[in-house]
Amino acid sequence: MEWREYLVYMLLQSAIQHTSVLIIAFIPEKMDSAVLLLHTWMVRGHLHPMAQFADRLAGHGVPVTVAIADVPSSGSSSDTVSRLSASYPSVSFHLLPPATARAGAAADPDADPFITLIADLRATSPALLAFARSLPSVRALVLDFFCGCALDATAELGLPGYLFFTSAASALAAYLHIPVMPPDVSFRDMGRSLLHFPGVHPVPASDLPEVLLLEPDNEQYKATMGLFEPLARAKGVLANTFEWLEPRAVRAIEEGSPRPGEPVPRLFCVGPLVGEERGGEGRHECLAWLDARPARSVVFLCFGSASSVPAEQLREIAVGLERSGHAFLWAVRAPVAAGADSTTRFEDRGEAALEALLPEGFLDRTRGRGLVVPTWAPQVEVLRHAATGAFVTHCGWNSTLEAVTAGVPMVCWPMYAEQRLNKVFVAEGMKLGVVMEGYDEAMVKAEEVEAKVRLVMVSEQGKELRERMTVAKDMAAAALETGGSSTAAFVDFLSSLEISPLD
Repeated sequence: MEWREYLVYMLLQSAIQHTSVLIIAFIPEKMDSAVLLLHTWMVRGHLHPMAQFADRLAGHGVPVTVAIADVPSSGSSSDTVSRLSASYPSVSFHLLPPATARAGAAADPDADPFITLIADLRATSPALLAFARSLPSVRALVLDFFCGCALDATAELGLPGYLFFTSAASALAAYLHIPVMPPDVSFRDMGRSLLHFPGVHPVPASDLPEVLLLEPDNEQYKATMGLFEPLARAKGVLANTFEWLEPRAVRAIEEGSPRPGEPVPRLFCVGPLVGEERGGEGRHECLAWLDARPARSVVFLCFGSASSVPAEQLREIAVGLERSGHAFLWAVRAPVAAGADSTTRFEDRGEAALEALLPEGFLDRTRGRGLVVPTWAPQVEVLRHAATGAFVTHCGWNSTLEAVTAGVPMVCWPMYAEQRLNKVFVAEGMKLGVVMEGYDEAMVKAEEVEAKVRLVMVSEQGKELRERMTVAKDMAAAALETGGSSTAAFVDFLSSLEISPLD
């Protein structure tokens, strides 16, 4: 007996026993036991939005399992998965075993970090394949963009494979177009010359990710191009963005403009997938400090979980903040040790030694006006706090969306990866922030920090930024409402898998 028939049978028996009237409705495909299998890796900027997406799927009655590659591998991976399981009880999380050929002592501490990362993710594909085969039934696989090499596993399983893109749709449009550009193009030689990707605000070549500024025969460059290749082969791409925020890029991708005459994956804009940290140990002390501050009076500075700001730059920031005269909340992470290798740079750096890193007397002179947190702050909650008036950010896409959904204007200070691209999109395309000049030089001076803080907090330009951000915040919320663009895309994605979501 099929389980649906069995369920109807049991409901009938219960109704007869209790002599009540029972109306039986058709049990639709949305109750199918086939699981949607998601695959990501052990870096917060990718893991957290995937967990948010999984939670949304589960909230619509879709059985979902997240298979996590233990990359970069650390002793805390199991604890991370346990916390996720406790925080998202409707989602099943599974930590894949590390590939034996690259685990433990076999890892080369002198290997290039990026090449090691890509190799480790690729080596995890057999474990993903074995895990997928161990499940009773799998509807489809959704793979993090960095795990796109596992599309071969979806083909072997005979399942549709989708990619989950944690960056901007504008970046996606660029990444779709780059592989079809003339092969002799050298971005490094173009300097500040503007690149015109279909649907994307013009981008200086020097603002591309660093790996694309290497020579085409470089191993990192080739590995990056290898990440772009699966984009065109995926059945679809789920992007953590919403149409209103990036209309030109979304339209260009939907029309196939980035790859004229070649296949382009179907795009589903399902964002913004933003949520507060779950499973914490009570309310963070910095939130109580913000409670005592006037509305929109505090500048929040935070540069992400993986950024490393040198001690000399931290001192320049401190001088600029002190001179600005504005209240500030600053999350300072300990700089990565100079000798950190590819296997240790992402490990917990512990608390920053503030007295040693910041100018002498700075903490005393700014006490009451400023608060420096020596490791981590609950970014989403801080941004949503009424006292927060500006956000100095590294322009990671998750941080960008968190600022947009909170309505807080940004001072863009990109550090690495695609963050320089995001800086262009935010400051020039969306006009929701300003640029910290000197981001691409050896040092951002204290005078620039002071000037940009004052610009956003008190100038007419800052007022205009806040007004545009208020509109963006409202549109982000509207996208996720019933009938909103992202909700419609989410339902469309499930419909493509013949799944009917719960309302």
